[in-house]
Amino acid sequence: SKHYGEKWTAMWLDLARYADTKGYERDDNRNIWKYRDWLIDAFNQNMPYDKFLTLQLAGDLMPNATDDDYIATAFHRNTMTNDEGGTDNEEFRTAAVLDRVNTTWQALMGTTFACVQCHSHPYDPFKHEDYYKFMAFFNDSRDEDSYADYPLLREYKTDDSLKVLQVTNWLKQNTTTDEAKRVYTFLKTWEPAYNSLRADSFTNSELNDTKWLIFRNHAVARLKHVDLSNKTELIYRFNGFTTGGVWAIHLDAPNGQSIATIPIQKTTKWTITKVDINPSQGYHDLFFTYTNPNLKKPDESGVLFDWFYFTHELDGKDKPGYADINKTYWNLLCNDSVATTPVMMDNPKFMHRVSNVFEKGNWLVKGEVVQPDVPHSLNAFPKSAPRNRLGLAEWLTSKKNPLTSRTIVNRLWEQLFGTGIAETLEDLGTQGIEPTNKDLLDYLSYQLMNDYGWSLKSLLKEMVMSATYREDSKITKQALEKDPQDKLLERAPRIRLSAEEMRDQALCISGLMCTKMYGPSVMPWEPAGIWQSPWNSQTWVTSNGDDQYRRTVYTYWKRTAAYPSTVLLDGADREVCTARRIRTNTPLQALVTLNDSVYLDAARHFAWRLQQQQPHASVAQLISTGYTSMVYKPIEPAKLAALQNLYNTAYTQYQNNAAATCAIVGGMSAAHTTAETAALIVVANAMLNLDEVVTKN
Repeated sequence: SKHYGEKWTAMWLDLARYADTKGYERDDNRNIWKYRDWLIDAFNQNMPYDKFLTLQLAGDLMPNATDDDYIATAFHRNTMTNDEGGTDNEEFRTAAVLDRVNTTWQALMGTTFACVQCHSHPYDPFKHEDYYKFMAFFNDSRDEDSYADYPLLREYKTDDSLKVLQVTNWLKQNTTTDEAKRVYTFLKTWEPAYNSLRADSFTNSELNDTKWLIFRNHAVARLKHVDLSNKTELIYRFNGFTTGGVWAIHLDAPNGQSIATIPIQKTTKWTITKVDINPSQGYHDLFFTYTNPNLKKPDESGVLFDWFYFTHELDGKDKPGYADINKTYWNLLCNDSVATTPVMMDNPKFMHRVSNVFEKGNWLVKGEVVQPDVPHSLNAFPKSAPRNRLGLAEWLTSKKNPLTSRTIVNRLWEQLFGTGIAETLEDLGTQGIEPTNKDLLDYLSYQLMNDYGWSLKSLLKEMVMSATYREDSKITKQALEKDPQDKLLERAPRIRLSAEEMRDQALCISGLMCTKMYGPSVMPWEPAGIWQSPWNSQTWVTSNGDDQYRRTVYTYWKRTAAYPSTVLLDGADREVCTARRIRTNTPLQALVTLNDSVYLDAARHFAWRLQQQQPHASVAQLISTGYTSMVYKPIEPAKLAALQNLYNTAYTQYQNNAAATCAIVGGMSAAHTTAETAALIVVANAMLNLDEVVTKN
């Protein structure tokens, strides 16, 4: 089934803390839905689990990485970004890095590695220093809590994507492979650029809303530790507010040697342009100065900067066709309408970020410098592997590290049986709950790595075809006394469907389900006022047509205001990795499935569907047909009698109450606005809420 990938993606999104927004106070929009689509395809294609993890951890570092490889790395760009003005970008960059460490261990290895973030524990095989050595694998990434969520993969449409290949192929033929690779990376990501939010030492300038560098008259600001070796050109993105401004770049002091003087023109939007700079060598602190006699008020601003890319002119100037290639290059570079997705990228060597131990876990108190490494209490790091995220993925998926295999086996078992072989999916260590059958966990983990070649479909097939999975869920008094929680699986478990499955099942039963796949997240109906978005005017806008009836995996997920019925049915908020949803049972959940618009809408269409299929059937026949279509077995006489009684009671109430009839029937055609339809909707709603319908038996 093509929907297989959607089902398992719904599970993985909790682990990946996927959301369509950035989190924190502003919780602004983030276009990262292509990562969700990548997951669906990966599951449907039965991508080997070791490759599945490798691409998510380090797809950008793969040889000749494709767009899909980059998009896979959005797994670790689901970290939150704080867009609130006045916040410290380095603090929240660091928070994102720590979240990647914690998520990697909890989601992929079922281990609460974060416990040693502040100090070592006497009973723990992991040490405080281990945490920061592991953090070093992630600490050199390009993201810096920027408002634009850089780095972004720019995904050109068909014609432009061919032009990108045209430029890079010309460079390969007429210059060098390295030059072609540099240009390709810059066109696809605008990286590696210095974000203006790295500026400091301000005079008549500031980080506007802590997002961009802004200049007033007689402004000074510093950009520290910039490598100018073999750099003769500066490409920058800016927004000029007025004419007459002059921007100068000085080496190492506000009055130091000037390497460029640039007139700043007025623009109507963000603009990318270039300027030649005088050659220098080595690292320098760059001091920017700006003067503009047209700025009369002290608080009046003249220009806003986004990023700076120090480079050299496009190579191959003396080759035939250079002018056309250079023009195409700039047209592609300046195209602001290109769709983007946040992805992982590492700093180049000249922008390398040093990693330290945080004393007592405080990011402001740097201890000893550390290099990327893994805890020595586990398998050794592969000798031939690079000390980066790609090498880390090799270590993680090595057969000498069975923890990775055990974790996914335990997780899939929990999805099928309701409880993992080891109940604490998030903690397979000594502080977690011991496996009920360790030999089984070991056996399946070995099978996955060796006999199945990391194929999750093969593993799932073995599980669902086992005699254990095919047990009856009926319970005897003796079995209840012997094993009340069914840990030994003498009987099949009874598990309430997940929040996503509950809604999707109602849509399927009613005939409303739209099977369209992929694309931007959609917004099914929800009441106004649930979103309270500070500092932006975003609102929930109900999707048109069938889009509001798509599977729940496509529903727009706002971290600070997730879809209400999903939250009430134990969905995660997705601010951090959620390794396990704890099922609860509250009256609010019954109120959701009885009264939420989604379920009432489904009940209406279910009733209408039954009437259309059997226009001359009796009430008993309609109820019987509906019940069988839900649970695939005939209805028992007692249940039929109860539902018929409910129908009769409702019919009596609606027969002489036109207003109530219209309210329950809703926007259906006049032909369906009858007491008969209204009463059948009440019955359909009750049937959708039967224990055997909302529970996997």
